Amino acid sequence: MIPYIYLASQSPRRQELLKQMGVQFEMLLPALGEDTEAIEIPLPNEKARAYVERVTLAKSAAALARWQKSNLPWAPILCADTTVSLPNHPTGEILGKPSDAEDARRVLSLLSGKTHEVLTAVAITLSLDSKPACLVQVSEVEFSLLSTEQIEDYIASGEPFGKAGAYGIQGLGGALIPSIKGSYSGIMGLPIFETTQLLARAQISHL
Repeated sequence: MIPYIYLASQSPRRQELLKQMGVQFEMLLPALGEDTEAIEIPLPNEKARAYVERVTLAKSAAALARWQKSNLPWAPILCADTTVSLPNHPTGEILGKPSDAEDARRVLSLLSGKTHEVLTAVAITLSLDSKPACLVQVSEVEFSLLSTEQIEDYIASGEPFGKAGAYGIQGLGGALIPSIKGSYSGIMGLPIFETTQLLARAQISHL
């Protein structure tokens, strides 16, 4: 069994979930000046599933290139990406990380009183000469009908920023969600079931 993997993600939630799973990992983070945000810009009319798969595989390619420039020993590389989607919404179905408070206000107003999808793709690069294996988990999340005051208070907490869909289910955002159908860990950013399947393919030691 391989003792550890590289995690190519700065998300503290993904680190927390891997620790919960008993997976040993080392960080493989972008170098200073590496443009990671450009990867996450949606293409025109791109569907959410295609988007989250494309971004995750692009992150995997960038992480592999990063490893090749290092002197680190080889280990499988894990990447993931999460997006929030309102399918068939006229302004586009992908709701990414809000750029500012006004954008967070727009996104939260769109989600208010509706059920949306959260899609997380997770990929593992098993070897230098193999394509990443990638799985996608889709969950449905119901949002309560939010008042203007609730939206403003939530934005003031700072939690919406840096999160797809402008909320975090594991924090204060959980109080806005009456029900989910799917994977709580997937909504957080790393679906445990799918990740375990990929780790098994890589023969990674975990609990």
